[in-house]
Amino acid sequence: MLNIFKIGHYTDLQNGTGCTVIIPPAENVSAAVAMGASPGSREYALMQPDKKIQSISALLLTGGSAYGLAAATGVVDALEAQGIGYKTGFGIVPIVPAAVIFDLNIGNGKIRPGHREGEAAVKAACYNNIENGNVGAGTGALVGKWAGMDSAMKGGLGIGQVEHGVLKTSAVAVVNAVGDIINKNGEILSGAVKDGQFLASSDPKKRWGAPAVGLAENTMLIAVLTNARINKQNAAYLAQRGHLGITRRTDPSHTSFDGDTAFVISSNEVEAPLDTISAVVIEAVENAIIDAVVSADPLFNFPSVKSI
Repeated sequence: MLNIFKIGHYTDLQNGTGCTVIIPPAENVSAAVAMGASPGSREYALMQPDKKIQSISALLLTGGSAYGLAAATGVVDALEAQGIGYKTGFGIVPIVPAAVIFDLNIGNGKIRPGHREGEAAVKAACYNNIENGNVGAGTGALVGKWAGMDSAMKGGLGIGQVEHGVLKTSAVAVVNAVGDIINKNGEILSGAVKDGQFLASSDPKKRWGAPAVGLAENTMLIAVLTNARINKQNAAYLAQRGHLGITRRTDPSHTSFDGDTAFVISSNEVEAPLDTISAVVIEAVENAIIDAVVSADPLFNFPSVKSI
């Protein structure tokens, strides 16, 4: 799928933030579902199945919390310059939904993606981009914050790809969860850690208390890219199903402290049963979440899977 979707990143390792732009084929079908209680977004209403617009010009995933939404104006201007957008009788209007993660608690929280950084991500966009780890919107991502920042580990941006016959699906995950990340054997892969030991490994109920971080300081962002032929209602359903991938790989997930949001963008090419597409989507999301933490490097004294 990454040969027909462009992905571009702006990465600021010095300050611990960044943004990611996904540019789909022109005739796409897109939808989004936010199931976390504390999302931050732009044009989210337009992504709902009862709204007229079916195709988007690009999707922005960004750090910087609400400040990072300013990067969307840079994406819009860069797309206009390339002639990409919704055509009206008075010019082109790029349709650019966006969603944010909170990364102001790592690096320099006064430096956030803005207009220039959004433009840079568009200019960097290319096909078959499989950059992962501490890149783009995943640069300042952390996981396992339920026990406080002192025991958090480095999250990141991951790519998951699944093929089932002619059905192809890729997922991009920005993993900045309050919870721990769980592998497919049910073991903690990355999360709250102290002295090399995961804090919840002996007693998972430790996660049940109120997280030792502030409200809305965590989020998982998912972008599912597929070639399945679907309508907007199906896309919204698949976005809901994508959240199952978050639930399977994150404990806890979808808390009142998370802004978990899933997007689905389809190139609308291949017929397949909806339940088959759903299974592929969930698997791709799970793989992307795992890839995000496995590929992340330590940053600002936060350890990663690579370093413990």
